[in-house]
Amino acid sequence: MTTVLNDRVRKRIIEQAIGFSTGSFASASPVAGVKILHTEKGHARTPVLYEPMIVIVFQGAKVGFLGDRTFRYDPERYLLLTVPLPFECETIASPKRPFVGISIGVDATLLQSVLTDMGHEHIDALAAEASSGVNGARFTDELLCAIERLFDAMKNPRDARFLGKLIVKEILYHVLCGDSGAALHALVNRQTHFGLISKVIQHIETNYSETFSVEQLARMVNMSVSAFHHNFKAVTNTSPLQYVKSFKLHRARLIMLNEGAKAGVAATRVGYESASQFSREFKRYFGATPVDEVARLQPAAVTADH
Repeated sequence: MTTVLNDRVRKRIIEQAIGFSTGSFASASPVAGVKILHTEKGHARTPVLYEPMIVIVFQGAKVGFLGDRTFRYDPERYLLLTVPLPFECETIASPKRPFVGISIGVDATLLQSVLTDMGHEHIDALAAEASSGVNGARFTDELLCAIERLFDAMKNPRDARFLGKLIVKEILYHVLCGDSGAALHALVNRQTHFGLISKVIQHIETNYSETFSVEQLARMVNMSVSAFHHNFKAVTNTSPLQYVKSFKLHRARLIMLNEGAKAGVAATRVGYESASQFSREFKRYFGATPVDEVARLQPAAVTADH
């Protein structure tokens, strides 16, 4: 695809995406699992929690900070997250040049279907074990063409319902064939260390109100404590207990914002026995008290992929 045609296609996609925006950062699209991302306001570095997804940017940029790692996703590179991952994120946008993109939730069943269709001879090339839950990859012409057709399908509810799923499947195929294909494959490959850590993270996500110990989590995947700690940090860039704390705080924030719960109620629901300890750790992590944070974000509310 020529540069001129590429730019024309991207401009058309941006216009269509803005047309689907509802005013919040992430708006539902007519295609299941696909959200439209749009904002005219830049956001300073702030804690976020992303679910497993592909984030593709058409205009503007985001910069993520995970421990000592920094990663940028923009029109040149997309982001692939394969585990629920708390990190810090900065959004680069302005009224003259808004941030515009899409997020595509990674459905494990659909992903497994793509891998089955690809055949074992192609899957073998993806067998390298991914070491991190966050990965970047180069944006390709093939991916752009698929996304253009995805937006065309959104114009008609029937096309969005039927063709949308097929095009998302094609996008997963292109990601599997891209720079981070091994990381996406590892999401459903339970035999790797990444797959085992992903299993533990899913358990934390489902049972976030419980109290966890590193020993308990390590036993789930038959690892020694030292091996588990090493592999967990390789995937998330943080320790198991710090991950649990971050996840609980993010979940509590969502409960307060989306359900209108008070801080004490949210604290109890995510497993804190002390409301004062919750408030201290919340302020240390988010830089604001629970009341102030809710007041700041209440007009737009947030979801786990904000």
